[in-house]
Amino acid sequence: MGSTPMGAAGRRCVNVQEAKTHLSALLARVAAGERIVLARHGKPIAQLVPLDPSPRRQLGFLRGSVDEAFFEPLPNDELERWGA
Repeated sequence: MGSTPMGAAGRRCVNVQEAKTHLSALLARVAAGERIVLARHGKPIAQLVPLDPSPRRQLGFLRGSVDEAFFEPLPNDELERWGA
C-alpha cells in the first residue's frame, strides 16, 4: 500500500479502492490496534477500529439450588396459559 494522508485525529486515511484491494492487510493492522479512516474522494466516510473483546461469562455467579419441584411437569391449566 502506498503512503496515505492522515485523517481525523492523526489516523491513517485510506481511499475505498485501496481498501478493497488491501482489505486483508488493513484488517491485520486493525487487529494490531490501529484505527484506519476510509475516505471517498478525499472525504472521510468510515472508520475501521478494533473490537473490544467480549467479556468472558462467569459461570456460577447466581449460586443457589433448584428443588425437585422445578423438574415436575407443569399443571394442565398452566400449559394452556402458555398455549401448549
